[in-house]
Amino acid sequence: MNSRDRNLLGFRRDLLTAAAYGVERFLFVYGDKPTAGGRTSELTVRAMMDETRAASADSVFAGCGPFQVGVAAGLRSVPAWKTAADFMFVQVSYSLENLLRWRESVEVAGPVYAGVMVLASAGMARRLAASIPDIDIPGDLVEAVERDRSAGVAAACEQVLAVRDSGAFDGVHLVPVSRYREVAAILERELN
Repeated sequence: MNSRDRNLLGFRRDLLTAAAYGVERFLFVYGDKPTAGGRTSELTVRAMMDETRAASADSVFAGCGPFQVGVAAGLRSVPAWKTAADFMFVQVSYSLENLLRWRESVEVAGPVYAGVMVLASAGMARRLAASIPDIDIPGDLVEAVERDRSAGVAAACEQVLAVRDSGAFDGVHLVPVSRYREVAAILERELN
């Protein structure tokens, strides 16, 4: 859930609806800048975490398991309130070294998942590099994807395996973009 366009009343409604459907785990993110309209400032990720934790103790939610809250983090220092989350998703990175260096610098009690994304095209790589702060896409990977569209799939699958082999993370948050079948075929073969 993003905090970008939620107010407190709407967020509480979302928690009630989630509880009614048995949803107990939430990933809270700030959200992209809106292309139209303004951003409400009533809720932040931190406020959503606090509200969710308070809701778990509310009698309205009796019979529901305790809610678990997760956050997203970039490859930079993490505020203390984020380290208190039940789990964390780390920004996509195309550098295992950067991921490992970041992981060594952060104490998080819960599981941490590394972000891995398939580069579907060189154009996509350029758009990501222009719009996402702190993302570093190697030029040789962009060139490889420009020559062969399957290079992005291969690089993402290699990154998944390298993250697994490092033992530094509890898993990955894999974004296969439009290459679900290709990614699944490679990872099923490599992971079995």
